[in-house]
Amino acid sequence: MATTTATTDMPVPADRVWQLIGGFDSLPDWLPYIPTSTLSEGGRVRSLTNEEGGVIVERLEAFDNQARSYSYSIVQAPFPVSDYRSTLTVHEKPGGQSRVEWSGTFTPAGASEQEAIALFHGIYTEGLAALRMTLEA
Repeated sequence: MATTTATTDMPVPADRVWQLIGGFDSLPDWLPYIPTSTLSEGGRVRSLTNEEGGVIVERLEAFDNQARSYSYSIVQAPFPVSDYRSTLTVHEKPGGQSRVEWSGTFTPAGASEQEAIALFHGIYTEGLAALRMTLEA
């Protein structure tokens, strides 16, 4: 099983960051790569459409509002991995700042471990950069 994590520190209170990213259906609010998200199964499954029209279906596996964290798995996606599980967490830091952490574990399938790690590390890093731009706008 492979793993990768990306983090970013922000001069924004953790509660404000969580208000933006804490909803399972909120990716289009801060991630330009995902312009569309539709919930089903009582809000436990999201169907995402990326900029190229590709569909990614993800299932909410755990949600902890107090810890500002949720985990999800991929049900369907064009990625060369299986057994994917990811967690997005907002940590409070001193002085009204926050650290956002996006991590994932997965089994490469049709790609090398390094290729799969590079793919998701890039997604997480670019996603956190987009989050920072949204919050600073």
